[in-house]
Amino acid sequence: MTASGVAAVFPGQGAQYVGMGGDLAAGFAEAREVFRRASDAAGIDLHRLCVEGPEDALRQTANTQPAILTASLACLATVPVRPACAAGLSLGEYTALVCAGAVTLEDAVRLVRRRGEYMQQACDGLDTMMASVVGLDAERVREVCAAHAHLGVVEAANFNSPGQVVVGGETAAVRAVLDAARSAGARRAVPLAVSAPFHTRLMAPAAERLAADLERLPIRDASIPVVANVSAAPVRSADEIRRALLAQVASPVRWEESVRRMHADGVRIFAEFGPGTALSGMIRRTVGDAAVCHVEDAVSREEALAVLAAGQGTPAARAADGPRARRAGRAGETRP
Repeated sequence: MTASGVAAVFPGQGAQYVGMGGDLAAGFAEAREVFRRASDAAGIDLHRLCVEGPEDALRQTANTQPAILTASLACLATVPVRPACAAGLSLGEYTALVCAGAVTLEDAVRLVRRRGEYMQQACDGLDTMMASVVGLDAERVREVCAAHAHLGVVEAANFNSPGQVVVGGETAAVRAVLDAARSAGARRAVPLAVSAPFHTRLMAPAAERLAADLERLPIRDASIPVVANVSAAPVRSADEIRRALLAQVASPVRWEESVRRMHADGVRIFAEFGPGTALSGMIRRTVGDAAVCHVEDAVSREEALAVLAAGQGTPAARAADGPRARRAGRAGETRP
């Protein structure tokens, strides 16, 4: 199925849950093959980790990142679609690059496992946190962060959708920003259960360590444009991709702008592959006239196939508003 107006999008950390990918792996040899190849490359049984857990092990950053990447690609493998472009939120950018043929599955799994280790180690010994601010525009959140920078590092880390920004940094500064955001009229300003202040300058040590790995990573020119988190612009050449992945570690994720860019370039259907539907919700809030579908199990796969064939999003839109979507949206407000 060739889909000239379809974007394939992929989630990042925060979307994981025990059981992800299991339904499709049970029913499709293509999905099982993705799990087999990824497990061999990572040196751990990623199928068992994704499907059986335990949850504590799945939440460990060095496990979470290869697990989500693998589960997302397993979902993609069951759908015969060639998208016009791809994008992913933070970790999901690596999945998008595999989708675009720029990086192999095996290389991506090994690299994101190390990426997760570096990101966690970058803040060892620091008192840090991240939080979601809903109901203030991006510029107002930046102003509030700047006003409290004397208390420590605090920065906008994810621009997810209109009125939804994630901030991260040192705990005292972030808590002060939450209080100020509530006073400024934010509908919600709440801490997030994540293990590090991803996409802030506190991740600079992780970027330094990842640089050597990226330099050695075999990267090919992408077969389709991949919209980079750091610039919200499409990249295709190997050099552009390498620079974008390195800059991404300690720079904000410009997801709202990325969605708008794909829409401006002609995307009218966004297909989310992987656990949860948090990206689907962000996309609907950003470009309301686009059709949105997702693939994470047999039921959602059938709905997505109908959407992709018909070019309209009604069945998937109904599915994405259910209890599973609400659960995934809460869990996935930030995704490194």
